[in-house]
Amino acid sequence: MAVLGSLRRNSFVLIAVIGMALFAFVIAGVFDGNSFQSQEPIGKINGENLSLNDFRGQVDIFKKSYNFSDLQSINSAWDQTVRSELFNQQIKELGINSGKDHLEFFISSNPNFTENERFLNDAGFFDMDMFSDFISELKDFDPQGYTQWSLQESEFKNQINIDTYLNMISSGINSNIFEAENEFLKSSELVDISFVKIPYASIDDSLVSVSSSEISKYIKNKPTEFKQDESRDVQYVLFDEKSSKIDERELRARLSEMLVEKVEFNQVSKLNEVIPSFLTTNDISLYLDENSDTPYDTIYRPKGFFPSNHGELIFNLSKNKTYGPYVDGEFFKISKLLDKKNNGNVRASHILISYVGAQGSNPQVVRTKDEARKEANKILGLVRSDSNNFSTLALENSDGPSKTNGGDLGFFQDGMMTKAFNDFVFKNRVGRIGLVETEFGFHVIKITAKEDLVKVATLALRNIPSDRTSDSIFNITSKFEIELSSVGSIIDVAENNKLIEVKTQNNINRLDHDLPGLQNQRRLVQWLFNEDTSINDYQRFDVSNGGYVIAQLTGKKDEGLQSNELALITVLPILQNQKKAKIIIDNNKGISSLDELAKLNNTEIINVDAINKNTPVVSQAGYEPGLIGKSFSLELNQVSDLFIGETGVYMIRLDKKNNSSNKPNSYTPFQKQLSSKYRTNLDFSVIESLKESADIDDNRSSYY
Repeated sequence: MAVLGSLRRNSFVLIAVIGMALFAFVIAGVFDGNSFQSQEPIGKINGENLSLNDFRGQVDIFKKSYNFSDLQSINSAWDQTVRSELFNQQIKELGINSGKDHLEFFISSNPNFTENERFLNDAGFFDMDMFSDFISELKDFDPQGYTQWSLQESEFKNQINIDTYLNMISSGINSNIFEAENEFLKSSELVDISFVKIPYASIDDSLVSVSSSEISKYIKNKPTEFKQDESRDVQYVLFDEKSSKIDERELRARLSEMLVEKVEFNQVSKLNEVIPSFLTTNDISLYLDENSDTPYDTIYRPKGFFPSNHGELIFNLSKNKTYGPYVDGEFFKISKLLDKKNNGNVRASHILISYVGAQGSNPQVVRTKDEARKEANKILGLVRSDSNNFSTLALENSDGPSKTNGGDLGFFQDGMMTKAFNDFVFKNRVGRIGLVETEFGFHVIKITAKEDLVKVATLALRNIPSDRTSDSIFNITSKFEIELSSVGSIIDVAENNKLIEVKTQNNINRLDHDLPGLQNQRRLVQWLFNEDTSINDYQRFDVSNGGYVIAQLTGKKDEGLQSNELALITVLPILQNQKKAKIIIDNNKGISSLDELAKLNNTEIINVDAINKNTPVVSQAGYEPGLIGKSFSLELNQVSDLFIGETGVYMIRLDKKNNSSNKPNSYTPFQKQLSSKYRTNLDFSVIESLKESADIDDNRSSYY
């Protein structure tokens, strides 16, 4: 029986120990990359094939371990595979190879091993010899466990190699004393300034014009900013295969008929026979097997199990009475109450005080049985004096896994707990606190809630469209497709059929699986990227849950630079502001004072104090790093020329400069801080750099 979950399980398993230590590494993609290569690889990195079989194995891992979608699993497996291969190529090129000493140091630094009592000597320290003996025993007596360890050992070595590689890079990333001094000055040097801002918005857009060639030139000069991936645009219409109102009425009628006995003539016996109904059958299990789309559920359920809008009515039925027909998701149902258990579901919290020799006791527990009893009685007294303190005491004292939940075990039914525990909670009232001894130790128990349970038989028919409705949907879809073949535009055909909605989805990637309102439309996406598919081509596809979708390709974007049209929303304001800046500067030529500039442009002088180089946002100006830089380039009381900022044209005056007189005795702390900053996210930075310089062929779309 399921007695308090893991309280009853404490056997040491090698795979669990090693698995905890290595799980993150396994998932991180540390593989040696030397497994069998498929004849048609999933991709190539710098000419090295990436195994299709290995890749599929990684996709399965992400699906099963994390319940990822197909797309999430494929992308995660790809990132993992690329990372692994890039690191392995670098490691191979540099000749990095971990030895026995590296492995032993790695293991002896891992808490999952060093804190396990199996590998601790009499002095309480991790003993590598004891660990090695354990592995030897595995080799002799547990071949499967040893095989698992061998795989994990290989993963350890790969991770050591990667750590060595990254450490080599890290050791070369340092700041110098000049950078450290500058870092100190950036925060310690302060200036007070006054400025006049003439915003670009003061110039009407109609006064500047931007040509298409200027936009093109701007895009070409900034290829990184305006890079676009290959993508497709599509418009589609969904013809959902749903039950009609007539189908639903017929389904309700079928359910109602099952409440009435039938009389049928038996050709063999030549007699009329009574066919039992859902109400009168003596074998409810057999009846539901023959007539229901869901199996007979023999489990007693609480009220919360049933649909919220029907649960109260079902729960309060008299025995053998029915409720329905009612809708629950994709089913039409009639429910019949078979039995009720008052207080059949109990919720309780407990504080477990275990001892040496108790079933499932943690190796870290060293108290004797008598000591455990005394400790439990002490806690019982504390709980009875203040029951509101139960969760805190559980967190601090319990030896059970529920301690992290304040001892709460949730709801459970009769017979799910060990007998002494079970008898106490089911025979006593809510709020009762007591002490119970079981094979697991001593339990301080608090009964927190009880609720009734019912056993219900439910006759369910899936709400699926009739053949008549399916044929109708097919005919409507076919008619639309025929009309599209002559009209050519999915929008125009939809307008002719006023109730049909056209959905638009742009920037679909080659590896996308789903579209809004459409799941598992991989075939559609593959068709969009087919070389033979041209703009305005259309195709009909089946929908997995019934129905059809007609899709029309409306746009193609190749890998490269964005078009003018796509970049317009970003580029146009930038080029407009550049031209507005020229107008503003031309209109204010010869002006050398803030007062004159403010008066001429009907604005004011703004004063800002205590600016440092680390603060690019300026009060009443916004994000203006150029203004900060200009401020620190001026001499005291010097007025700048007009200069271009992010949101306008500026003129500033340096009013005060506060140079720090409290220079540190050493810039070493700043130097260390900068070096640490440079090394932040080193793993990610290295991988991204290797990706940029690598020749990577991605063939995923050929297989998924």
